[in-house]
Amino acid sequence: MKIPQNEQIPGVLAIDAGNSKTDVALVGIDGSVLGAARGGGYQPHRTGARQAIEGLTPLVESVARQAGLTRGGILTTRVSACMANVDLPIEEQRLHAAIAARPWGLTVGVVNDTFGLLRAGTDGPRGVAVVCGAGINCAGLLPDGRTARFPALGVLTGDWGGGGGMAAEAMWHAARAEDGRGEPTALSAAIGAYFGLAGANAVAEAIHLGQLAEQRLHELVRVLFDTAEAGDPTALRLIDRQADEITRLALVALRKLDLLDTPTPVILGGGVLAARQPLLVENVKARLAEVAPLAEPRIVVAPPVLGAALLGLDHLGASAAARQRLRSAYPTLSASDGRPEFPSEMGQPA
Repeated sequence: MKIPQNEQIPGVLAIDAGNSKTDVALVGIDGSVLGAARGGGYQPHRTGARQAIEGLTPLVESVARQAGLTRGGILTTRVSACMANVDLPIEEQRLHAAIAARPWGLTVGVVNDTFGLLRAGTDGPRGVAVVCGAGINCAGLLPDGRTARFPALGVLTGDWGGGGGMAAEAMWHAARAEDGRGEPTALSAAIGAYFGLAGANAVAEAIHLGQLAEQRLHELVRVLFDTAEAGDPTALRLIDRQADEITRLALVALRKLDLLDTPTPVILGGGVLAARQPLLVENVKARLAEVAPLAEPRIVVAPPVLGAALLGLDHLGASAAARQRLRSAYPTLSASDGRPEFPSEMGQPA
């Protein structure tokens, strides 16, 4: 593909913007990483698209400086942004417009960050990804551009799980067990002990009074898994429910893209899945083997900014060598057993 000569560096400005952190990388058309920067999270649903993108400016300026560039002119050929909180077409349009108004790239692509995870774990734009981190989401993609996706607006659109959902559910069951409305569970004592308090209701009270930051509730995911490993029935049911939800999302996406009858990578990522807890991961694998036997589950811990950059290189028609060079800069892709499982862009084992 002929690259226009109106940009300072032919290539991709890759952006992975999440609730808690944002990664930006400037990648040459040959796959070389020319600059990389990390900053805090962004929340366009609260601050608005323009302000959210404005918050990315220092990171973009940082990678430009690392590449030896100064202000003036279009930075690069393609901006490839994979972003959290981009769940509806109107949200994509608003962020696209906000990015296109800046001199960052000749063209712009904006998608949900689940697509970044998907591309990071596949050797081409084909497959399904389920992210289970703070929340949960799923996306599927085919080379012809067809996608499968979900609104992912939380309880309002039927979503359940992720670290936030699992922690809230653990608190719910623990509190009810404590006051007698629910069945006994070791979660109450375990939650209290983790925070040095009497039990789950004491934790709830501390949060309500501002003595404990509500954001710390996500830490209860590790308590939930520890309690499940000790054999607590309630904790085990919650993890089983999460495995069921992950499998349902993947199955629906595979079905929508007519991929149930062909070997297809199912990429599993996000903090909860990347922790590779056997109680969850083996459950998901067993469920997928039953309902989608040709699915190929892979846990990916590579940063999603890699996927954003690869999507950008795909758009520019970059070579396989360029994609492989880019991957070599992010050697954090692994299978659930700790061994590389992903085929390289050159068609050889990784």
